[in-house]
Amino acid sequence: MDLGLLSAIGAAVVWGTYVFALKRSFSGYPPAGLTVLINASAIAWFLPVTVATNDLGAGALASDPLGAPGAIARSLAAVNPAAAAVVAGTAAATAAAFVLFLRAIEDGDVSYVAPINKVVPMFVLPLEVLLLGQVLAPVQVAGVVVTTAAVYVANYEPGSLLAPLASAARSRPAQLALVSAACYAVADLGKRVALQELAIPGTLWVPLLLAGAGLILLPAAVRTPPAVSRGDAPKFVAAGALVALGEHLTTVAFASLPASVASPVINTQAIVAVVLGGVLLGERYFRVRLVAALLAVVGVAMIAL
Repeated sequence: MDLGLLSAIGAAVVWGTYVFALKRSFSGYPPAGLTVLINASAIAWFLPVTVATNDLGAGALASDPLGAPGAIARSLAAVNPAAAAVVAGTAAATAAAFVLFLRAIEDGDVSYVAPINKVVPMFVLPLEVLLLGQVLAPVQVAGVVVTTAAVYVANYEPGSLLAPLASAARSRPAQLALVSAACYAVADLGKRVALQELAIPGTLWVPLLLAGAGLILLPAAVRTPPAVSRGDAPKFVAAGALVALGEHLTTVAFASLPASVASPVINTQAIVAVVLGGVLLGERYFRVRLVAALLAVVGVAMIAL
């Protein structure tokens, strides 16, 4: 199992823990403002790594009157326009997917919306094959399908198994969730292009993506500003550390794996989150979540062959 796949698995664990922490500790905060604050915390955590690994050491900082911001700006100026467009497009797709998912949750039942929003890899696979000429072994394609099914099952609540997908034909919230999944797929493809075809340094990519998504969500955050209590400040610091680590591992995965392989593995974060909820909070349908976890293990093993 190579470093990219191990990083994708690690990212799934970190992101699943992060989703669980959000549900457990930040339920009262407006989503846009919460994301902007946590992204800012994550950038603060990750910025020393960016400075140390992108010719932004003490000499470069000392020679620039603006210090770190000026040195980073000079580094960004050297990035070609195509790379800048991919960064902007990926950040925009990520923010759009997030906003669409929130609108879907507001208007519809979570039991219908959440499973549909997790079929991201099934968009990534054909897009990467058609647009980037990616070739996967048949067993890997089967692994992507099994892993995607596992994520779908993890978000499913007993009833008709295909009811969420069937509802997409007539339900606006389900349709919004489907468009959100497609936007997440575009973002995943953008990560692969940025990190492999355009060779943007991973330690520069992480703060760029976090800052870009944060700036896009900033107007909504300003309209509904979060009121952070002094007691919650350490939680934001800890959540920022999780996001910084999760984005780093995600970046390592997309830098070395096809997007159609990295995406389904990283999206098993949903399984980590619901299993944690079942173990620690006694949430419902725990047996279904365990079946999903088993499917995910099988799917990842098939991808790794």
